[in-house]
Amino acid sequence: MAKVKIKPLADRVLIESQPAEVKTASGIFIPDTAQEKPQRGKVIAVGTGTKDEEMKVKAGDMVLYGKYAGTEISEGDVKYLIMKQSDIFAIIEK
Repeated sequence: MAKVKIKPLADRVLIESQPAEVKTASGIFIPDTAQEKPQRGKVIAVGTGTKDEEMKVKAGDMVLYGKYAGTEISEGDVKYLIMKQSDIFAIIEK
């Protein structure tokens, strides 16, 4: 992975979304038009936090977030989401 030149400010988090499922557990392929928007991703960079809110996520964490959370941005051909830490629901333990 190339080094990202985007540094979030305050309580913001930069997330790379994981690809949506293209096949069900039973082996049926899901067309693009019926795929759900991804709700999990990998934290790429975090801001420094604010005086009222310390950062609980760190780079490398896998997280769950709201379906419509964040703002899509792109650097090169990679798309990222930038959102507030409060839009993240959970950290996925490995």
